Amino acid sequence: MSIIRLQTSKLHYRKLGHGPKALLAFHGYGQEGHYFDVMARTLHPDYTVYAVDLFFHGGSTLSKADQPLTKTKLQEFVQALLEKEKVERFSVMAFSMGGKFALATLEKFHGQMNELYLIAPDGIKTHLLYNIATYPGWLQGLFKRIVLRPTRFFQTLGWLERKRVVDSGLVKFANWQMNSQEKRLRVYRSWTAFRNLTFDIRHVVKLLNQSDMEVTVFLGKYDQIISPKRLEVFLKALRKHNLVILNAGHTHLLYDVATWLKNHRRSAKNL
Repeated sequence: MSIIRLQTSKLHYRKLGHGPKALLAFHGYGQEGHYFDVMARTLHPDYTVYAVDLFFHGGSTLSKADQPLTKTKLQEFVQALLEKEKVERFSVMAFSMGGKFALATLEKFHGQMNELYLIAPDGIKTHLLYNIATYPGWLQGLFKRIVLRPTRFFQTLGWLERKRVVDSGLVKFANWQMNSQEKRLRVYRSWTAFRNLTFDIRHVVKLLNQSDMEVTVFLGKYDQIISPKRLEVFLKALRKHNLVILNAGHTHLLYDVATWLKNHRRSAKNL
């Protein structure tokens, strides 16, 4: 485990493998950097994976002075990691909420990036309920009450599921991520602290189209959090990219991608 400290905040990351290519990896909500262990074994012996713990996950902490997290502050952490590990060129892989971290990295370091692998990425277009806590005013107050007294929230969610207003997959995701006060606090802290990680997707598309970077996107056919339909406009705007849609949902998609790569890596263009 390695640590990057900037003032009173710190970023933990794991160095996995010893390959000649550097890969910076950002996990999804509720995970930690070790979730890339299987991926690192799949990518052996070509890559060294630097698997970051996102803030409020694993060993990474974000002080109140650095909240909400700015893209500039995040980019300072990435720069410090690259300098510490003596990395000049690298690739990025991100799953779910890690997509926001990947896009912030892209904006600053696109000239140093070789490949971008997005796995059901957040930051482009996601479900309203997934981002509700980032909205100002009374909605944040409502979410605080849900953290402390969740019974009515889950009752309402169950009623919406029975009425088929909310997809059952989304309800299962919410139940899994919010079934304890500790988890609910992490949801609230993550969503509010990362609310400034927003992106002009037209600018992101322009950066990608003007570069020689290889872009590969993995999506789950049954993903209700970040569905293939929600990324259609973004993908159509890209001049070139590789798209893989797996028969999977959202929660275990990172492992599903590792399995797919293990079976297809020899024939895959990049990995």
